[in-house]
Amino acid sequence: MKIAAQRCFALLVALGLFWGAGPARAEFQWQSVADVVTVSFLPGWRLADGNHMAAIRIDLAPGWKTYWRAPGEGGVPTVIRLDETTAVRDVVIHWPRPDVFVINGMRSIGYKDSVILPLEFVLSAAGEIPIAGRVDMGVCLDVCIPITLDLSGSLPVATQRSAAIVAALGDRPLTATEAGASTARCQLTPISDGLRVSVSISLPVTGDLETVVIEHRDPGMWVSETTTRRDGMTVSATADIVPPHHGAFALNRRDLRFSVIGSQMAVELDGCQG
Repeated sequence: MKIAAQRCFALLVALGLFWGAGPARAEFQWQSVADVVTVSFLPGWRLADGNHMAAIRIDLAPGWKTYWRAPGEGGVPTVIRLDETTAVRDVVIHWPRPDVFVINGMRSIGYKDSVILPLEFVLSAAGEIPIAGRVDMGVCLDVCIPITLDLSGSLPVATQRSAAIVAALGDRPLTATEAGASTARCQLTPISDGLRVSVSISLPVTGDLETVVIEHRDPGMWVSETTTRRDGMTVSATADIVPPHHGAFALNRRDLRFSVIGSQMAVELDGCQG
């Protein structure tokens, strides 16, 4: 199981969870990774449908950042990998609204200071569930440090909600209906190694540094950075999509996801019309 979604060792005895050392220990000048980032596990609660809502909390030193599921050209994505188990079928990251950073002309998308990433474990068994796997992520200042954290422990049976996780879930991007946005409309143009997608969305201004991110649901598809434009109530963007074989391909417009990220809010739309 794998999800894209992005070092301090926390021994959480009461929760029975241990985040252990990864395969490499990195240092940045005089700082060890433990001086830069602290990661802890929030055990969460069992949902009514039998799934389990937990989270990881990431605390960063001043100036350092970590990244969103689509990190931009200057970022490193966070990936959670679980060992195969019959009790856990999948894990879904519920990403809070990210920020857009532009440093030296390079754009990245992610989080600074601290962030809680809610994790919904899709379970196929009841009771306390053991889990094992790893988290691959990057933390960046002027350079990026790749980090691998080993994950082992269990998801307890509990029904009391965590206020911190609930707040993180509430900080999600808005839907098109919530934001008063129109359906995304896109035009496809063949290029030498794939397709160029031009999208336009009628949407209220989302704030400063307004950025449109285009994603394809197949992680094997490369999607370029976008050029974003605002004209009154319409925001538009263009990006290139290139498949692994670098050539023509048939695009299902429902496989596209569009996120408009501003300083005041973010909006997420699935699919587009021609």
